[in-house]
Amino acid sequence: MTKVLNFGSLNLDYVYEVNHFVQSGETISSTKRECFLGGKGLNQSISLARAGANVYHAGAVGGDGEALIQVLEKNGIDTTFVEIVDGPSGHAIIQREPDGKNCIFLFSGANRKITKEHIDEVIVEFTKEDYLVLQNEINDIDIIMRKAKEKGMKIVLNPSPVDEKIIKSPLHLVDVFILNEIEAKEFCKETTPESIVEALRCKFPQATVVLTLGERGVWYKGDRNTTVVHNGIYKVSVEDTTAAGDTFTGFFISCISAGNSIEEALELASKAAALSVSKKGAEPSIPTMAEVLNAQLILA
Repeated sequence: MTKVLNFGSLNLDYVYEVNHFVQSGETISSTKRECFLGGKGLNQSISLARAGANVYHAGAVGGDGEALIQVLEKNGIDTTFVEIVDGPSGHAIIQREPDGKNCIFLFSGANRKITKEHIDEVIVEFTKEDYLVLQNEINDIDIIMRKAKEKGMKIVLNPSPVDEKIIKSPLHLVDVFILNEIEAKEFCKETTPESIVEALRCKFPQATVVLTLGERGVWYKGDRNTTVVHNGIYKVSVEDTTAAGDTFTGFFISCISAGNSIEEALELASKAAALSVSKKGAEPSIPTMAEVLNAQLILA
Protein backbone atom coordinates (compact mmCIF):
# COMPACT_ATOMS: atom_id res chain seq x y z
CA MET A 1 0.00 0.00 0.00
CA THR A 2 1.29 3.45 -0.89
CA LYS A 3 2.55 5.35 2.14
CA VAL A 4 2.16 9.09 2.61
CA LEU A 5 4.86 10.75 4.72
CA ASN A 6 3.93 14.17 6.05
CA PHE A 7 7.06 15.91 7.33
CA GLY A 8 5.27 18.79 8.96
CA SER A 9 4.44 21.10 11.82
CA LEU A 10 2.61 20.35 15.05
CA ASN A 11 1.14 23.35 16.86
CA LEU A 12 -1.04 24.34 19.75
CA ASP A 13 -3.56 26.84 18.31
CA TYR A 14 -4.80 29.64 20.57
CA VAL A 15 -7.93 31.08 18.97
CA TYR A 16 -9.30 34.48 20.00
CA GLU A 17 -12.78 35.63 18.96
CA VAL A 18 -12.62 39.31 17.95
CA ASN A 19 -15.02 41.79 16.34
CA HIS A 20 -12.29 42.75 13.86
CA PHE A 21 -8.61 42.02 13.31
CA VAL A 22 -6.39 44.19 15.49
CA GLN A 23 -4.73 47.11 13.69
CA SER A 24 -1.33 48.70 14.26
CA GLY A 25 -1.33 50.63 17.53
CA GLU A 26 -4.76 49.30 18.51
CA THR A 27 -5.76 47.36 21.63
CA ILE A 28 -8.97 45.36 21.49
CA SER A 29 -10.73 42.85 23.71
CA SER A 30 -11.38 39.24 22.78
CA THR A 31 -14.82 37.81 23.53
CA LYS A 32 -13.56 34.22 23.81
CA ARG A 33 -10.32 32.20 23.89
CA GLU A 34 -10.00 28.52 22.97
CA CYS A 35 -7.04 26.17 22.51
CA PHE A 36 -7.04 23.61 19.70
CA LEU A 37 -4.50 21.11 18.36
CA GLY A 38 -3.25 22.24 14.96
CA GLY A 39 -0.40 23.27 12.72
CA LYS A 40 -0.58 22.77 8.97
CA GLY A 41 1.30 19.51 9.33
CA LEU A 42 -1.03 18.02 11.91
CA ASN A 43 -4.14 19.23 10.07
CA GLN A 44 -2.99 17.77 6.77
CA SER A 45 -2.00 14.44 8.35
CA ILE A 46 -5.40 14.10 9.99
CA SER A 47 -7.12 15.07 6.75
CA LEU A 48 -5.07 12.47 4.86
CA ALA A 49 -5.91 9.80 7.42
CA ARG A 50 -9.63 10.60 7.57
CA ALA A 51 -9.69 10.46 3.78
CA GLY A 52 -8.26 6.93 3.93
CA ALA A 53 -4.50 7.33 3.31
CA ASN A 54 -1.77 5.28 5.02
CA VAL A 55 -0.13 8.19 6.88
CA TYR A 56 3.21 8.59 8.65
CA HIS A 57 3.92 11.88 10.40
CA ALA A 58 7.46 13.15 10.98
CA GLY A 59 8.25 16.24 13.02
CA ALA A 60 9.04 17.47 16.50
CA VAL A 61 7.21 18.62 19.62
CA GLY A 62 8.34 19.96 22.98
CA GLY A 63 7.60 18.55 26.39
CA ASP A 64 4.17 20.17 26.19
CA GLY A 65 3.26 18.31 23.00
CA GLU A 66 1.99 14.94 24.23
CA ALA A 67 -1.59 15.80 23.21
CA LEU A 68 -0.38 16.46 19.65
CA ILE A 69 1.11 12.97 19.41
CA GLN A 70 -1.98 11.43 20.97
CA VAL A 71 -4.38 13.02 18.47
CA LEU A 72 -2.27 11.74 15.56
CA GLU A 73 -2.34 8.22 16.98
CA LYS A 74 -6.08 8.47 17.68
CA ASN A 75 -6.54 9.07 13.95
CA GLY A 76 -4.50 6.02 12.99
CA ILE A 77 -1.37 7.94 12.01
CA ASP A 78 2.06 6.38 12.59
CA THR A 79 4.04 8.66 14.95
CA THR A 80 7.30 6.69 14.97
CA PHE A 81 9.08 9.66 13.43
CA VAL A 82 7.78 12.38 15.80
CA GLU A 83 10.59 13.40 18.17
CA ILE A 84 10.26 15.11 21.56
CA VAL A 85 12.86 17.88 21.90
CA ASP A 86 13.80 20.46 24.52
CA GLY A 87 11.73 23.64 24.67
CA PRO A 88 8.09 24.39 23.82
CA SER A 89 6.07 23.03 20.91
CA GLY A 90 5.13 25.34 18.09
CA HIS A 91 2.02 27.41 18.57
CA ALA A 92 -0.21 29.79 16.67
CA ILE A 93 -2.17 32.86 17.69
CA ILE A 94 -5.36 33.03 15.61
CA GLN A 95 -7.77 35.96 15.47
CA ARG A 96 -11.23 34.95 14.26
CA GLU A 97 -13.88 37.43 13.13
CA PRO A 98 -17.66 36.80 13.46
CA ASP A 99 -17.92 35.79 9.78
CA GLY A 100 -15.35 33.02 10.26
CA LYS A 101 -12.40 34.77 8.61
CA ASN A 102 -9.10 34.48 10.43
CA CYS A 103 -5.55 35.79 10.55
CA ILE A 104 -2.68 33.83 12.05
CA PHE A 105 0.85 34.33 13.32
CA LEU A 106 3.16 31.52 14.33
CA PHE A 107 5.84 30.70 16.88
CA SER A 108 7.85 27.82 15.45
CA GLY A 109 9.16 26.28 18.66
CA ALA A 110 10.06 22.59 18.21
CA ASN A 111 9.06 22.71 14.53
CA ARG A 112 12.38 24.41 13.75
CA LYS A 113 14.48 21.91 15.72
CA ILE A 114 14.45 19.06 13.21
CA THR A 115 17.98 17.69 12.70
CA LYS A 116 19.68 16.31 9.60
CA GLU A 117 20.10 13.00 11.45
CA HIS A 118 16.36 12.88 12.04
CA ILE A 119 15.70 13.54 8.34
CA ASP A 120 18.03 10.72 7.30
CA GLU A 121 16.39 8.28 9.74
CA VAL A 122 12.96 9.08 8.33
CA ILE A 123 13.53 9.17 4.57
CA VAL A 124 15.41 5.86 4.48
CA GLU A 125 12.15 4.09 5.38
CA PHE A 126 10.31 5.19 2.20
CA THR A 127 10.46 4.31 -1.50
CA LYS A 128 9.61 5.64 -4.95
CA GLU A 129 6.06 4.32 -4.50
CA ASP A 130 5.44 6.78 -1.66
CA TYR A 131 4.40 10.43 -1.34
CA LEU A 132 6.05 13.19 0.70
CA VAL A 133 3.86 16.10 1.83
CA LEU A 134 5.56 19.33 2.95
CA GLN A 135 4.57 22.78 4.18
CA ASN A 136 6.81 25.68 5.17
CA GLU A 137 6.42 25.57 8.95
CA ILE A 138 9.50 23.42 9.66
CA ASN A 139 13.22 23.87 9.05
CA ASP A 140 15.46 22.31 6.38
CA ILE A 141 12.76 21.88 3.73
CA ASP A 142 15.47 21.90 1.06
CA ILE A 143 17.34 18.97 2.64
CA ILE A 144 14.13 16.96 3.04
CA MET A 145 13.25 17.55 -0.63
CA ARG A 146 16.65 16.43 -1.89
CA LYS A 147 16.75 13.32 0.30
CA ALA A 148 13.22 12.35 -0.75
CA LYS A 149 13.92 12.85 -4.43
CA GLU A 150 17.02 10.63 -4.12
CA LYS A 151 14.60 7.88 -3.06
CA GLY A 152 12.27 8.73 -5.96
CA MET A 153 9.42 9.88 -3.74
CA LYS A 154 6.64 12.06 -5.19
CA ILE A 155 6.85 15.47 -3.51
CA VAL A 156 3.76 17.56 -2.71
CA LEU A 157 4.38 21.11 -1.49
CA ASN A 158 2.00 23.57 0.10
CA PRO A 159 4.40 26.59 0.21
CA SER A 160 2.80 28.26 3.20
CA PRO A 161 3.83 30.60 4.64
CA VAL A 162 5.67 31.94 1.58
CA ASP A 163 9.02 33.52 2.46
CA GLU A 164 12.48 33.94 1.00
CA LYS A 165 13.53 30.51 2.28
CA ILE A 166 10.84 28.62 0.40
CA ILE A 167 11.35 30.66 -2.78
CA LYS A 168 15.03 29.66 -2.75
CA SER A 169 14.27 25.98 -2.12
CA PRO A 170 14.84 23.39 -4.90
CA LEU A 171 11.32 23.81 -6.26
CA HIS A 172 12.28 21.98 -9.45
CA LEU A 173 12.00 18.79 -7.36
CA VAL A 174 8.33 19.33 -6.53
CA ASP A 175 5.77 17.13 -8.30
CA VAL A 176 2.57 18.80 -7.04
CA PHE A 177 2.06 22.37 -5.84
CA ILE A 178 -1.08 23.06 -3.81
CA LEU A 179 -1.40 26.77 -3.06
CA ASN A 180 -3.86 29.62 -2.76
CA GLU A 181 -4.06 32.83 -4.76
CA ILE A 182 -2.03 34.92 -2.31
CA GLU A 183 0.76 32.34 -2.22
CA ALA A 184 0.71 31.94 -6.01
CA LYS A 185 1.21 35.67 -6.55
CA GLU A 186 4.57 35.40 -4.79
CA PHE A 187 5.70 33.25 -7.73
CA CYS A 188 3.96 35.02 -10.64
CA LYS A 189 2.27 38.35 -11.37
CA GLU A 190 -0.84 37.07 -13.12
CA THR A 191 -4.34 37.93 -11.90
CA THR A 192 -6.91 35.53 -13.38
CA PRO A 193 -7.11 31.91 -12.16
CA GLU A 194 -6.34 30.35 -15.55
CA SER A 195 -3.43 32.71 -16.23
CA ILE A 196 -2.00 32.04 -12.75
CA VAL A 197 -2.13 28.29 -13.29
CA GLU A 198 -0.58 28.56 -16.76
CA ALA A 199 2.18 30.87 -15.48
CA LEU A 200 3.03 28.52 -12.63
CA ARG A 201 3.15 25.57 -15.04
CA CYS A 202 5.57 27.53 -17.25
CA LYS A 203 7.71 28.37 -14.22
CA PHE A 204 7.60 24.81 -12.87
CA PRO A 205 7.03 22.64 -15.98
CA GLN A 206 7.76 19.43 -14.08
CA ALA A 207 4.89 19.97 -11.66
CA THR A 208 1.14 19.72 -11.40
CA VAL A 209 -0.45 22.92 -10.07
CA VAL A 210 -3.56 23.00 -7.86
CA LEU A 211 -4.76 26.56 -7.18
CA THR A 212 -7.37 27.05 -4.43
CA LEU A 213 -9.42 30.23 -4.63
CA GLY A 214 -11.85 30.11 -1.72
CA GLU A 215 -15.26 31.27 -2.95
CA ARG A 216 -14.14 30.81 -6.58
CA GLY A 217 -13.34 27.13 -6.21
CA VAL A 218 -10.19 25.34 -7.34
CA TRP A 219 -8.23 25.16 -10.61
CA TYR A 220 -5.96 22.30 -11.72
CA LYS A 221 -3.35 22.00 -14.45
CA GLY A 222 -1.27 18.88 -15.08
CA ASP A 223 0.98 18.22 -18.03
CA ARG A 224 1.05 20.51 -21.05
CA ASN A 225 -1.45 18.39 -22.96
CA THR A 226 -4.23 18.62 -20.36
CA THR A 227 -6.76 21.39 -20.14
CA VAL A 228 -7.29 23.39 -16.97
CA VAL A 229 -9.82 21.61 -14.74
CA HIS A 230 -12.08 23.69 -12.49
CA ASN A 231 -14.28 22.68 -9.57
CA GLY A 232 -16.67 25.08 -7.84
CA ILE A 233 -17.46 25.42 -4.14
CA TYR A 234 -20.35 23.98 -2.17
CA LYS A 235 -22.97 25.89 -0.19
CA VAL A 236 -22.43 25.77 3.58
CA SER A 237 -22.79 28.12 6.54
CA VAL A 238 -19.28 29.39 7.30
CA GLU A 239 -18.16 29.12 10.93
CA ASP A 240 -14.36 28.98 10.69
CA THR A 241 -12.01 28.81 7.69
CA THR A 242 -8.89 27.84 9.68
CA ALA A 243 -8.38 24.28 8.35
CA ALA A 244 -10.11 24.54 4.97
CA GLY A 245 -6.92 24.54 2.88
CA ASP A 246 -5.34 21.76 4.91
CA THR A 247 -8.49 19.65 4.62
CA PHE A 248 -8.49 20.12 0.85
CA THR A 249 -4.82 19.16 0.62
CA GLY A 250 -5.22 15.97 2.65
CA PHE A 251 -8.25 14.73 0.74
CA PHE A 252 -6.78 15.61 -2.67
CA ILE A 253 -3.50 13.80 -2.03
CA SER A 254 -5.24 10.82 -0.45
CA CYS A 255 -7.46 10.52 -3.53
CA ILE A 256 -4.70 10.75 -6.14
CA SER A 257 -2.43 8.39 -4.18
CA ALA A 258 -5.31 5.88 -4.21
CA GLY A 259 -5.72 6.19 -7.98
CA ASN A 260 -8.84 8.38 -8.17
CA SER A 261 -9.27 10.54 -11.24
CA ILE A 262 -8.36 14.22 -10.98
CA GLU A 263 -12.04 15.17 -11.31
CA GLU A 264 -12.99 12.86 -8.44
CA ALA A 265 -10.11 14.11 -6.29
CA LEU A 266 -11.04 17.76 -6.84
CA GLU A 267 -14.72 17.11 -6.12
CA LEU A 268 -14.13 15.14 -2.92
CA ALA A 269 -11.46 17.53 -1.65
CA SER A 270 -13.70 20.53 -2.34
CA LYS A 271 -16.61 18.91 -0.51
CA ALA A 272 -14.35 18.06 2.45
CA ALA A 273 -13.09 21.66 2.62
CA ALA A 274 -16.68 22.94 2.54
CA LEU A 275 -17.67 20.68 5.43
CA SER A 276 -14.63 21.83 7.41
CA VAL A 277 -15.58 25.52 7.29
CA SER A 278 -19.02 24.71 8.69
CA LYS A 279 -17.44 23.80 12.06
CA LYS A 280 -15.18 25.66 14.48
CA GLY A 281 -11.58 24.67 15.19
CA ALA A 282 -8.94 23.04 13.03
CA GLU A 283 -8.67 19.32 13.82
CA PRO A 284 -12.29 18.97 15.04
CA SER A 285 -13.62 20.39 11.77
CA ILE A 286 -11.93 17.89 9.42
CA PRO A 287 -14.49 15.36 8.14
CA THR A 288 -14.06 11.67 7.41
CA MET A 289 -14.41 10.24 3.91
CA ALA A 290 -17.72 8.66 4.94
CA GLU A 291 -19.06 12.07 5.98
CA VAL A 292 -17.96 13.56 2.66
CA LEU A 293 -19.53 10.77 0.62
CA ASN A 294 -22.80 11.03 2.56
CA ALA A 295 -23.00 14.84 2.52
CA GLN A 296 -25.79 16.35 0.45
CA LEU A 297 -23.97 19.42 -0.85
CA ILE A 298 -24.98 21.72 -3.69
CA LEU A 299 -22.57 23.71 -5.83
CA ALA A 300 -22.78 27.44 -5.13
